[in-house]
Amino acid sequence: MEFPSKLLEDLVYNISQLSGIGKRSALRIALEILRKPKEYSRDLSESIYDFKTQIKFCSQCHNISDKDVCDICLNPSRDQSLICIVEDIRDVIAIENTNLYTGVYHVLGGVISPIEGIGPEDLNISTLEKKISEKNIVEVIFALSATIEADTTSFYIFKTLKNLDVKVSVLARGIPVGDQLEYTDEVTLARSIQNRRPYESNLSNH
Repeated sequence: MEFPSKLLEDLVYNISQLSGIGKRSALRIALEILRKPKEYSRDLSESIYDFKTQIKFCSQCHNISDKDVCDICLNPSRDQSLICIVEDIRDVIAIENTNLYTGVYHVLGGVISPIEGIGPEDLNISTLEKKISEKNIVEVIFALSATIEADTTSFYIFKTLKNLDVKVSVLARGIPVGDQLEYTDEVTLARSIQNRRPYESNLSNH
């Protein structure tokens, strides 16, 4: 792709480094920025820098937050005995959009994937085990995507938690196999949470 300006080329290159954005999409974004007032560019760059330098990860659930402990964990109306295990922050947002779930979360930060070199030690699993052993946790819900990697992760965590006195359940399979949780519509996701089942019964169906 030829560019009439080195400044444009550099901006397109940097935008295209973001996951899921090719050079043509990056060019459209760059030209849109050019059409905006100068103040927009300043505000955009400042918000990106502030986000990158000031964002925190909740010390209790690993969700992103402006504070050391996120608003969900601090909310006294949330059921602290119910933990929903998710892959990343996008899944927290998806479940929160259902306005149905009233417990708290635990963000793993990914799933086990030997091909990508991601093992259990790379995920937030040890803090989950510590949380369950130290707090009065009644139920843990696996709310991971319907992929082989996610199933492997769920099974690993299930074995890790097996000796702890906690109920382990999984979302009902209203989510098509291979789909990411964040792309599931809110109604299907809400029903999957409501109709969750014991994890052991999920194993027997494989």
